[in-house]
Amino acid sequence: MTVGLLLAAGEGSRFGGPKALARDADGTSWLLRAVQALRPCEEIVVVLGAEARRASALLPMSVSRIRADDWAEGMGASLRAGLDALTRTDHDSVLVSLVDLPDVDAAVVDRVLDAAHGRTTLARAAYDGVSGHPVLLGRDHWAGVVATATGDRGARDYLAAHDVELVECGDLATGADVDHR
Repeated sequence: MTVGLLLAAGEGSRFGGPKALARDADGTSWLLRAVQALRPCEEIVVVLGAEARRASALLPMSVSRIRADDWAEGMGASLRAGLDALTRTDHDSVLVSLVDLPDVDAAVVDRVLDAAHGRTTLARAAYDGVSGHPVLLGRDHWAGVVATATGDRGARDYLAAHDVELVECGDLATGADVDHR
């Protein structure tokens, strides 16, 4: 069983505010779009931090929420909070995504999920050969990711030190994150 983990805790300092509260010009909520992208997962968990109360109010009741108390440290803190909470579940793997990936949708998630092979899985989306998000982590890797996730680096160092299956998704999306309005 794979759980979708959406990291949406940051304050968006370069962006000018929390991306969990951002909306497109047409009013589309980034947070809700990112949750919809994770719908192929059996369960969805969102990690919140900055403006957690306001962001939480946007989420459907079917979505679990985790607050990263040390969210200001960076993405690593959000990832640790999410993985720590998930260790108390029976999920075999987690698909980690970010709130600021506007063109990553359920088709990308489905394709990356097809790479799942249980607790040992280590895979990530690639866009024209360049690795990106979402990232699929089998349970056997969670402790190692938690041990190396610091600052804004998330799982980067762990993934660099291990063999990761790249799942090409460049025909579906760019995978580009948005850092500025």
